[in-house]
Amino acid sequence: MPRQFHRYGTSCVAHRERNRDRHDRGLHDADVASDTTARQAFHRGYAVNFLSDATGTLAVANAAGSVTDEELHRAILVTQQMRFARVMETGEWIKGI
Repeated sequence: MPRQFHRYGTSCVAHRERNRDRHDRGLHDADVASDTTARQAFHRGYAVNFLSDATGTLAVANAAGSVTDEELHRAILVTQQMRFARVMETGEWIKGI
């Protein structure tokens, strides 16, 4: 199960102890680990930044159908922005830290 938040939970707790209630997310695998981790952070009360140009996906084909890497990435970004995270590019994120 892609539970990076759980795996790195101690660092997230340390952020909370330092009054950092933000979780920034950027990895190569937005379709599994980054998406799941961002959702878990949101549900634990963190404000989540999801870096659109620091995440990506692979094309997928299975019994349910197929999707290109660009389509899947865009769908994840739209879903993250809709409910769970503030989607931004790395440059914008750097300016804000």
